[in-house]
Amino acid sequence: MKCNISKQCGSCQYIDMDYQSQLKLKQENIQKLFPYKQVHIPIGMDNPYGYRNKVIVAFNQKYEYGLYEENSHRIIPFYTCLLHDNETNHILKVIQTLFRENHYSIYDKNKNRGLIRHVLIRRAVKTNQTLVVLVCNNKVFPGSKKFCQMLVKSCPSVKSVVMNINQRNTSIVLGNKENILYGKGFVVDELCGLTYKISASSFYQINHEQCEKLYHKAIELLNPKKNDIVLDTYCGIGTIGMSLAHQVSKVIGVEMNKQAYYDAMNNAKMNHLSNIHFYNEDATLFMQKHINDHIDAIIMDPPRSGSTPEFIQAACVMKPRVIVYISCDSSTQARDLKIFQKYHYDTKEVYLFDMFPHTKHTESILLLKKNITGE
Repeated sequence: MKCNISKQCGSCQYIDMDYQSQLKLKQENIQKLFPYKQVHIPIGMDNPYGYRNKVIVAFNQKYEYGLYEENSHRIIPFYTCLLHDNETNHILKVIQTLFRENHYSIYDKNKNRGLIRHVLIRRAVKTNQTLVVLVCNNKVFPGSKKFCQMLVKSCPSVKSVVMNINQRNTSIVLGNKENILYGKGFVVDELCGLTYKISASSFYQINHEQCEKLYHKAIELLNPKKNDIVLDTYCGIGTIGMSLAHQVSKVIGVEMNKQAYYDAMNNAKMNHLSNIHFYNEDATLFMQKHINDHIDAIIMDPPRSGSTPEFIQAACVMKPRVIVYISCDSSTQARDLKIFQKYHYDTKEVYLFDMFPHTKHTESILLLKKNITGE
């Protein structure tokens, strides 16, 4: 498959490369970060296209939608994107038509005026449900009822439409206020046999198929025991912890994002899990407060910036049997590994999952054990 805008938008650095060559290159690049470890070739996809379940686009004054050119605010229009599924591409075209027909104004950053700033689409892949988020510069969306009726008529997978209000002069996409224009304000997806509510701002892995493979590997490495107390840090909406809750005594989830925290609690109730408990706290501060608690295993899936030295110190002081570290940026993971090694937690292997085909990004996972060199 060929993409006509890849060199302009800069999102898919490897789109013109054979897929197996992409996987090999990613392995080689990450091997440089972990020179004394066995770095496995990434687990790839049978069909590495149409995998993104979250899409954010901006519009220009011609009602063309697209992605920002790398390191700029210039929109690169596209008609279809190879990383979006057919339903997402179809919904975007319908929204474009409705914006144009209703003469909705497009936000002008320089003048700080105009209604439409961004459109965010979240797809629940297993259930074929779609959440459409209209990011607006105003508090009122004119003709919202008719807009939603026309959108849902043309796109039956759309189960909810949310207006997100962002009136700040910022590059951050989402504001803090939302109005539900249609539906319940969320969609429900299935992952690893459980169901999850996904709202506009909650964290959910971009690639559903690869996410299930990653979580199965994480649980395999964790090797949970019946009486284990597992700490799931940076837990988002609770997906990893809930996936293993039935195999252990107790799971404790820690998440700083308030909306994701609420989603996690609702997800636990929806899946009838009574042995998982969530805390809306910064992960590092939580670790420091509970440094003397008994924990058998720790899961950590921090943001791209990685963890903190204080978190790592507290995690090691807890003396868990194992620590499973998942990362979307192997460079910060390699940095953090050096701190773990100071406390005698180390790993032998690095496992890779191609969560983002055609891009330079790779998800990596480590199993950390104490005094591994003496085993």
